[in-house]
Amino acid sequence: MNKEITSNELLSNIIAGIEKVKGKDITILDLREVESAVCEYFVICNGNTNTQVAAISGSVQKVVSQAEGHQKPWHVEGEMNAEWVLIDYVDVVVHIFQPQVREHYDLEGLWGDAKFINVETQY
Repeated sequence: MNKEITSNELLSNIIAGIEKVKGKDITILDLREVESAVCEYFVICNGNTNTQVAAISGSVQKVVSQAEGHQKPWHVEGEMNAEWVLIDYVDVVVHIFQPQVREHYDLEGLWGDAKFINVETQY
């Protein structure tokens, strides 16, 4: 199976998981052309509260697991605080932030060489 198709399918399923619980400000950072990048893509989104951040994390993991043949993340961090949850699928890393935490860490600024794709949501 083509690795790029797999990454694209994974991205689609991650976005679906985020949208299922109304995650906001979804941005994909394409890091494939960035030297020394840690993965191919970052997916960054916001949840307004700890509860919503945790719900987005759970939804992403559930949707990906169901669609990708029970694929589990390699690593998950931050679920206890639910201010910034990181879900690592190796080629794609998902960052779910509360807005003030996203602003503080400014991953988009740190990875400014990446290609940015803003995802339009229907809500």
